[in-house]
Amino acid sequence: MSSLKTNEKQILEKLFQMSTGYVLNFSDRTMEEFFRDNLGINVYSDIYNYASGSKANRMRGFWMRASDELVSKSVADICDYIETQLLIGNLRKEDFPSELLSKGRDIVLQLRGLRTNSQTANKTNQTTEEEFINKEFKNISLDVFGLDGVITEVLKQRLEEIRKCLHAKSPLAVVFLCGSTLEGFFLGLASKYPKEFNQSNSAPSKDDKILEFQEWSLSNFIDVGRELGIVGEDVKKYSHALRDFRNYIHPYQQMISGFNPQEHTAKISWQVLQAAIYEMSDFNKNYEK
Repeated sequence: MSSLKTNEKQILEKLFQMSTGYVLNFSDRTMEEFFRDNLGINVYSDIYNYASGSKANRMRGFWMRASDELVSKSVADICDYIETQLLIGNLRKEDFPSELLSKGRDIVLQLRGLRTNSQTANKTNQTTEEEFINKEFKNISLDVFGLDGVITEVLKQRLEEIRKCLHAKSPLAVVFLCGSTLEGFFLGLASKYPKEFNQSNSAPSKDDKILEFQEWSLSNFIDVGRELGIVGEDVKKYSHALRDFRNYIHPYQQMISGFNPQEHTAKISWQVLQAAIYEMSDFNKNYEK
């Protein structure tokens, strides 16, 4: 059962246009496909049946039964879906004010234990963020990964560029660089341990065939990394938050969502990347022993 509160459900119901019993422009078929393809579940299973069984009530039943992790992923993916539908003209922009979309994204981060708005974060989450930001990661060396020399140099350049952007107080650049660099590290590690990554239960597939690593999303890498014990639960949680931030690299999506990262967000993104590198290098050293 998710921890969504009444106010948060009302925001999502408004964002998802559920007042008439529908969910956005989904048909029964496309809603079933969306949940199957994005979350790997059958939203029309009896477990999610609620009241009349309409699409809106299916969503409410899902919120009642599913975990915070599953609900947060669904909300993030539906927000992405809304932005795509707006981009191609299948939904009207005037129906989705940027503040409402931003509230939806905030709910995703809250369910994952992280909020972008410190004024709305509870005390526990504030303490967790502070502890995470202040944690030091010393003696991080990329050489222990044993990756190709050329890609190692590229990653080192990326890290130095991030430090420069932090010093220059350019949070948007920091967020984008951290997200793409994190994906680069995961790809490098997956290429080094293809058997372990491909045999993971979380490995993405199509037509019963595991996708090539170049086709994996950052979300796929994060989930597999957690399953294999490469990264811990905290890094997984914050990495998914960074992934959500990184998605705003497209100017139109940034505009309609109202995303405007501050220095605090940049610091969290940098800590996520450092923590992931630290845990990846630790895994790599132990695995090779």
